[in-house]
Amino acid sequence: MKTKPRVLPRIYFNRPTLTVARSLIGKYLARDIDGRILAGKIVEVEAYVGPQDRACHASKGRTPRTDVMFGPGGVAYVYLIYGMYHCLNVVTEQEEFPAAVLIRAVEIDGELIDGPGRLCRAMQIDRSLNRADLTIGASLWLEDRGGSVEKGEVGTYPRIGVQYAGEWAKKPWRFRLRMVTAPARTRSTKNREAPDGPGTSL
Repeated sequence: MKTKPRVLPRIYFNRPTLTVARSLIGKYLARDIDGRILAGKIVEVEAYVGPQDRACHASKGRTPRTDVMFGPGGVAYVYLIYGMYHCLNVVTEQEEFPAAVLIRAVEIDGELIDGPGRLCRAMQIDRSLNRADLTIGASLWLEDRGGSVEKGEVGTYPRIGVQYAGEWAKKPWRFRLRMVTAPARTRSTKNREAPDGPGTSL
């Protein structure tokens, strides 16, 4: 019997960021585009944990840009890199503790959408969705479709493009489904996204 998709509630995101990040592998990112639902299985994420994390935007304090990270969990934080690529993050933990998970890659209909900019382009996610509530199942949300991912199926790696963060750059806070570490095919795009580098961090 197929399990009915369940929108992940706010309480799901009000947990330690690393716990949320690991548990999002195998969940689905869903987008309502003019009544058509596009859903991708999440296969890679990165965690950014609080003001002490030098790789986290909030390490530089509360600003108009990072204010959303200090708010409730389960809310979207969307920002722009290289002046042209959007990145989608979901805020985690309790209010006033700035942390979030960057969604880096999904699989849609068997195709790998690898890289946060490509993902946002494929799912039509931009800054108009910044601060969107991802727990109400409208426009953009995350859902559980009943599948399980065993511990050994998820690899942990250093985050990408955060060399400036010193020791924090070595934290194994990137989680990726092992079976997609060497993708055979990637959805093509008109503009080739720059390799992961400075600016892809949260």
